[in-house]
Amino acid sequence: MLKKLKGLALRHEDLEAQLADPAVYGDAERLRDINRELKELGPVVEAFRRWEAASAAQEGAEALLHDPELRDLAQEELAAAREECRRLEEELKILLLPRDPNDSRNVIMELRGGVGGEESALFAASLLRMYTMYAQSRGWHTEVVSLNETELGGVKECSVLIEGGGAWSRLKFESGVHRVQRVPETESGGRVHTSAATVAVLPEMEAVDVHLDAADVEMQVYRASGAGGQHVNKTSSAVRLIHRPTGTVVECQQERSQFQNREKAMRLLASRLYEAERERQESEYTAERRSQVGSGDRSERIRTYNFPQGRVTDHRIGLTLYKIDAVMDGALDELIDALVTADQAEKLRRGENG
Repeated sequence: MLKKLKGLALRHEDLEAQLADPAVYGDAERLRDINRELKELGPVVEAFRRWEAASAAQEGAEALLHDPELRDLAQEELAAAREECRRLEEELKILLLPRDPNDSRNVIMELRGGVGGEESALFAASLLRMYTMYAQSRGWHTEVVSLNETELGGVKECSVLIEGGGAWSRLKFESGVHRVQRVPETESGGRVHTSAATVAVLPEMEAVDVHLDAADVEMQVYRASGAGGQHVNKTSSAVRLIHRPTGTVVECQQERSQFQNREKAMRLLASRLYEAERERQESEYTAERRSQVGSGDRSERIRTYNFPQGRVTDHRIGLTLYKIDAVMDGALDELIDALVTADQAEKLRRGENG
């Protein structure tokens, strides 16, 4: 590990030297690549520098142990330095774990009402609000790409683009079945019902990221429906794309222009095809590659929201929080932090056993 860390530190120094070259600023693509790599290496190199300082302090304290007058002080300093080295070594192990190549990407989130009829659609609308508020708390931008609502304001199905640094790294654990237990708004007898909604989280892909032949894509245009202003039902601006080889269908009707809707629909299609291929590959290596947390299997019930008891339980890691109101208002960091930690622990375990 030490050899790898020294190599990364040297690479970081080299990139900083390149950044000092005025010629780099004339090449926007090169400048962007250098800044991106510096940002990725920064936390590792910073932790390594702190580890080097702690190691030097440990050696200095060990040298003073032979001095009778300074032995007690040296023992205290040695214990502190050893503890700092141990802590930093654990931190570096996590920082050196293989990165998910999609962690810096934006996210396309798809929500659908599931078992439970109108109540499941209303719960899907609650989840949409929850994720929108979470995105706002992180400074991310959200944009609805397509939305099919019920008469009572529930969500039959919805696609949302979430743009912001680290969106995929945080939201990728949200894929799966979300179960709710509460008294529905449509229930007059006060009985608690159980229903569910599904969430799919896809890394946003460009068409160039996925092998997508334009000849395989059929485009249909139709008139947009629902909220949207004067243009609704007057122009055929909404776009439906059909990927003939797979039968995948995507729609976008939120923009006024047909061109903008087609562009967004192509990105959504690329993301769907990428996800389908990723799931196909992972299914071939389930036992080796799919961890408890990171599987993203949409058939799994991942979380239960129990309103009468005020609790939210994530079944993958056995975590229960009694703060359902805060969670539904977008306070998801405690849940997501625990999922990230569990995922890192699983990767470390596989690395040690591999």
